[in-house]
Amino acid sequence: MTLHFPFEHTYAALPANFFARVEPTPVAAPRLIKLNRELAVQLGLDPDQLSSLEGAEIMSGKRLPEGAQPIAMAYAGHQFGHFVPQLGDGRAILLGEVIDRDGVRRDIQLKGSGPTPFSRRGDGRAALGPVLREYIVSEAMAKLGIPTTRSLAAVVSGESVMRETVLPGAVLTRVAASHIRVGTFQFFAARGDTDGVRRLADHVIGRHYPHLASVERPYHALLDAVIARQADLVARWLLVGFIHGVMNTDNTSISGETIDYGPCAFMDEYNPSTVFSSIDEMGRYAYGNQPRIALWNLTRLAECLLPLFSDDKDKAIEQAQFALGEFAEKFTAAYQAGLRAKIGLFTTAEGDEALVQDLLDAMTKNQADFTNTFRRLGDAVLGPDHDEPVRGLLIDPTMFDEWASRWRQRTALEPQSPAERREAMHRVNPAFIPRNHRVEAVIQAAVNNDDYAPFEELLTVLSKPFEEQPDFAAYSEPPEPSQRVTQTFCGT
Repeated sequence: MTLHFPFEHTYAALPANFFARVEPTPVAAPRLIKLNRELAVQLGLDPDQLSSLEGAEIMSGKRLPEGAQPIAMAYAGHQFGHFVPQLGDGRAILLGEVIDRDGVRRDIQLKGSGPTPFSRRGDGRAALGPVLREYIVSEAMAKLGIPTTRSLAAVVSGESVMRETVLPGAVLTRVAASHIRVGTFQFFAARGDTDGVRRLADHVIGRHYPHLASVERPYHALLDAVIARQADLVARWLLVGFIHGVMNTDNTSISGETIDYGPCAFMDEYNPSTVFSSIDEMGRYAYGNQPRIALWNLTRLAECLLPLFSDDKDKAIEQAQFALGEFAEKFTAAYQAGLRAKIGLFTTAEGDEALVQDLLDAMTKNQADFTNTFRRLGDAVLGPDHDEPVRGLLIDPTMFDEWASRWRQRTALEPQSPAERREAMHRVNPAFIPRNHRVEAVIQAAVNNDDYAPFEELLTVLSKPFEEQPDFAAYSEPPEPSQRVTQTFCGT
């Protein structure tokens, strides 16, 4: 009996030009290497059934579950600033939507499940390494409390794929609030299809922002809402040292989730100009550029919505510019609030922004590890006799001493005890992130030796990023010089 998923299909009910109907291409010998049992239960699915051979066949695309209506979604996008009028799901197929236990509609999509009409001469497959990277990083982001797509399962296909070399193939089952992107709006706007833009906007409001359906200007309110979510999301990225790596408009989710973990990475040493993506040769998507690029992408969304704002183009542009003008304030508010929390402040005072910036500047000059500096600062809040672990992260420790004196004067203005402050700081400053060298070691063990024990152990550590884990303390350490990973790569 074929496994039943309680699928609904609101996106597949849209007009035919929103997608292409296409079934996954069966693979040779699927084998489940990881099932996210916790997420399966949240989705109302039976993890024991999904762990079976039939489950592996479904999550590899070899067999369709009951109720599936597989589609590849159409979208366009700006890639590194250059517009491509048709992209679409070239190696991903949406099986359907389920309502999870919290009443939230979630897409279930197979990534690496074979070619679609949008593949552009690609094979539609995924290699094992990028599948493991997305599983690790997306689940780590979820545990860090950052809005993100999730990973339900990873399956090896039993087939090889050709990239720079021959690699084992794999399929990821991805779960998202939706897979609608800025690029989805661009697909219709580029064709002058205002009705398509309106249909898509109405669908997005109904799915993600239902409270806006009855407001006076719902499309203006939609832009405001997406701007707010993106401002908050990018602030959260910066607060944990995350670099998306490929912030194209087709990788910018309308729901406000982090989507498409290609050449993503987490910083070790703090430096705003940090870039890991091998294809980002000009640093367009560097760590410190991410807020600016988010606004650039949102401006492209606003352009798509102009015909829905007003028949008077000048008036529509003025209204869009007003909305976009709110981004900087929303981002700065979220980012500065997060930074204050990271250094243990409970209130806002004049000079706080400069105080945090001085610490960041000292970290840059001293090549200090981003994650460990803030984590150890949570112990230093107990008093100067706890300073040495964080001092030792700076090439010139005296720079910390000068800063710490001012920091302690500031914290003394608040009533919280050092123990209370330490607890609050440890709730926002993770001890463990998916460091690049650890992720790469996991991938190499799996690809070269079919060994998934390092993968499982890393997931265990990252499932509790804010907790002290003495048995896994080594996972909090930055790489040795010989372990450094200086470039990350797209899965295509």
